[in-house]
Amino acid sequence: MTKLSTILDQIDAGSMLLPEFQRGYVWNRDQVRGLMRSLYHGYPVGALLVWETEGTGQAVRGGGAVSGPKQLLLDGQQRVTTLYGIVRGRPPSFFEGDPEAFAGLRFNVETEAFQFHAPVKMKDDPRWVDVTALFVDGPGETYAVLSAHPETRERFTDYVDRLQKVRNIVERVFHIEAITGVDKTVDVVVDIFNRVNSGGTKLSKGDLALARICSEWGEARPTMRRNLDRWRDAGFSFTADWLLRNVNAVATGRAPFSALEDVSAAEFQDALNATLHHVDHFLRDLAVGRLGLDHDRVLMGRYAVPVISRHLHNCGGRFADGAEADKALYWYLHAGLRGRFAGSTETFLAKDLETVDKSGIDGVIATLARIRKGNMAVDAQDFEGIGRGSRSYPLVYLLARVTGGQDLITGLPLGSDASAVQVHEIFPKPALNKAGYSRAEVNQIANFTFVTPSSAMQFADLDPAVYLGSLDPATCRSQYIPEDPALWRIENYREFLAARRELLAAAANTFLDELLAGSRPWVRPLEAIAVSPESDESDARAAQLKALVEELAGMGYAQPVLDTEIADPDTGRPLAVAEAFWPDGLQVGQGAPIVLELDPEEADLPRLAELGCEVFTSVDALRGYALRRSETASGVRDVAVGVVAPGLAPEGAEPTDLDEPAEASGPFDRAVLEVIERCRTELRYNPRYFRVMVTQHGALGAARRLLAAPAVSDGFVTLWERQRLDLSVESLVVDERFAHLFTEEERETARKRLADFGYDPVPE
Repeated sequence: MTKLSTILDQIDAGSMLLPEFQRGYVWNRDQVRGLMRSLYHGYPVGALLVWETEGTGQAVRGGGAVSGPKQLLLDGQQRVTTLYGIVRGRPPSFFEGDPEAFAGLRFNVETEAFQFHAPVKMKDDPRWVDVTALFVDGPGETYAVLSAHPETRERFTDYVDRLQKVRNIVERVFHIEAITGVDKTVDVVVDIFNRVNSGGTKLSKGDLALARICSEWGEARPTMRRNLDRWRDAGFSFTADWLLRNVNAVATGRAPFSALEDVSAAEFQDALNATLHHVDHFLRDLAVGRLGLDHDRVLMGRYAVPVISRHLHNCGGRFADGAEADKALYWYLHAGLRGRFAGSTETFLAKDLETVDKSGIDGVIATLARIRKGNMAVDAQDFEGIGRGSRSYPLVYLLARVTGGQDLITGLPLGSDASAVQVHEIFPKPALNKAGYSRAEVNQIANFTFVTPSSAMQFADLDPAVYLGSLDPATCRSQYIPEDPALWRIENYREFLAARRELLAAAANTFLDELLAGSRPWVRPLEAIAVSPESDESDARAAQLKALVEELAGMGYAQPVLDTEIADPDTGRPLAVAEAFWPDGLQVGQGAPIVLELDPEEADLPRLAELGCEVFTSVDALRGYALRRSETASGVRDVAVGVVAPGLAPEGAEPTDLDEPAEASGPFDRAVLEVIERCRTELRYNPRYFRVMVTQHGALGAARRLLAAPAVSDGFVTLWERQRLDLSVESLVVDERFAHLFTEEERETARKRLADFGYDPVPE
């Protein structure tokens, strides 16, 4: 049994550390609040598990290989790191993560609640005490303020007792289980770690393989992290497992991480250095310089790269000539387009590594051709993808880069004038929505071109039947836009898509055939160009999703992969192109994969559920799920103890001042019910979520909740897509008949939302 204060002293002394195989800090602020609340109320928070080593030289986080008696923290990293950060006011030396997760914690001496600093809410309120300052600087100044302030003077003694209770958290005793014995290898300890850490972040097979290497060469993981950061700064985001796949391919020629068991630390170091060279060569000279795939979104088939790394290693680091390099790119593009590694990555990677060792690039091309029954041609159906997450989107971008695609207004080759490029929909979304096309049709990649932001602004919401005719025909041809004016009319949108897919397929086949034949000239390499943010703030759906991601990030949840294809791990078959995907859960390694799929009719939802994914078909539903998780983590919903903290809302309620009873508003109630009925009769749209809110909270309460949310609701987005924001709650809020029911801030929020999406409730 050890006091928390002693544990913190051991961290300062360097005798309690973190083994290098552990991942970084992943807790969010609600979990921090929940831990402090539990400690304050004396609830159990679990034991710690340490690995006691005696001069074994194990690699540790933040200090390299150390000798002498040490305690390596196996289970309890998140708790101990949190408490060290709050009590000491800084992260421990082994910290990896976002220190803002535990910075700025406040304690309310009246309600006994822990919350993070909210400047507006807590301004000039002495009852909110800085918890870290209480530990670092002592209570003297806080006591002086509380004893002198008129709002806290009368209950000063009670408040002092509560603050002392907070300070006594460092006297809390933790039970520590220790793994001892010189016979404990890294593999054994990692297995124990995974068993006891069932509710936390599991170590992958790659982590396990790297753990042994780190025990011999402490710089292995830090070296990998530095290069992953370097590539991220250049616009390419790779995982540690992906880099390790490349190193494994170079070192052993095999796919399973178990192959690294026979690789010494020195051999691993040599293989890592060679891999970094091969990946840099592929990215700089081939992916960017030859194909124009210059940012993460368009880097298709990334698990084909280990095969290319292996081949480069076999060839001494360079291709024999330009023709062989182009053959490798031909295979790489087809592997990405056909989803070669989208399914059982390790199985297909193992086959291709074996083949490339025996038969080189020609061998892996022949393997893919056999699978395709000799038909390697790209056809129009390959360009039926939906959104920028589809497999064929990078090919559309590539064609614009390598075949001289021109900006539609200036006529200059894309990127030649140092301007950024962005996606431009030839047929604007609002017009397609209004014409009744489905969301899947609206988001077809065959409707995408690439222009500079200034050109995009000039084309915003223009009828293609008008603006395409004013452009240079050669410029339109450079981006494969059909020349028949009849296809530019909204009513002929489907025929336009079919014609453009044929043009794109023909261009793709010409380019790929040149690569295979080695007949495409090697001219000046393409350079990376700036790509504008992909979210279009005039699109209500994009704005809603952007606000959701920002809100979840503020709650401490992981960043998702946006607009991405999810493939079946067994067959490689596309299951969905999700608006957002959290493959490791909202918090890395904690919980099931989360899928946000707003076009459920285009996805295989049963198979996603079978694979263990939690699928949400509504932004509002996902947001509610995240909020409930946060309530549980922070202690508002205490499922472990079954009690509700004093001063907080009861379980199931939202802790907000919007729960205060509102004055009766009969006319507003009738107006809301009328809007709901008009949605059903005029649009055949049933706003179910809003109807539930009205039932639970009344019309006024439901409206105020929608206005308080950081993002527009699903109902608002649906009405925007159908060009009927006149039926939105926001349009009622700005109606002068109901001005007395809302604050000016609420009315301004409603006005801004309507204006942002092109609706004027009072047209001139």
